[in-house]
Amino acid sequence: PSMERKFRYARELGAALGYIALNSLYRLCVLSMADRLVPVLDACRGRGNSFRFLQSLETMKLHGKDTDFTSCAREFQARRKRKGLLIVVSDFLFPDGFEEGLRYLQWNRHDIFCLQVQDELDQSCDWKGDVDLTCVESGDHRRITISPAEAKAYETAIAEWNDSLRRTCARSGIGLAATSPEIAFDVVIQEILRRGGLIA
Repeated sequence: PSMERKFRYARELGAALGYIALNSLYRLCVLSMADRLVPVLDACRGRGNSFRFLQSLETMKLHGKDTDFTSCAREFQARRKRKGLLIVVSDFLFPDGFEEGLRYLQWNRHDIFCLQVQDELDQSCDWKGDVDLTCVESGDHRRITISPAEAKAYETAIAEWNDSLRRTCARSGIGLAATSPEIAFDVVIQEILRRGGLIA
């Protein structure tokens, strides 16, 4: 549910990448992750499956509570042992981090590419004063006071988190591109992913 603002954009990116895969006669499957993996599209091959693939993304729903990336990665690693290209589309704001999950995904020697989708509200804090916060995933509630210094500390923490993802991917040989809904998805496919080495 924390991906709600970015959900349509993430599906558009997935649709473009999946369509490329089917047109190139690669096998394609799609899974959704939260507290568990949910199959969205069973493995298929060929452009004849394009409509079924696009329809599966159109009807895809948000699900689950806190995103448990490590558990989902472990489940994927157990299910999908055949080596292939694995693209993870997410904001990567996982409560328990991303390092261990990425290590699990590398066990079967998959070629991994992370496509990080964050919007301006993820990266900045415009709230000031007394606020009531409720987590859309866990339901946890807190009443806090946000000063300008705390808003700045939040923005610094997010920047450090994203920089940590970049360092982890670089150290592990994992491709990474970061984007936001403010950037047209076709620009991402044509430019950002090409620079990131995902497509020729």
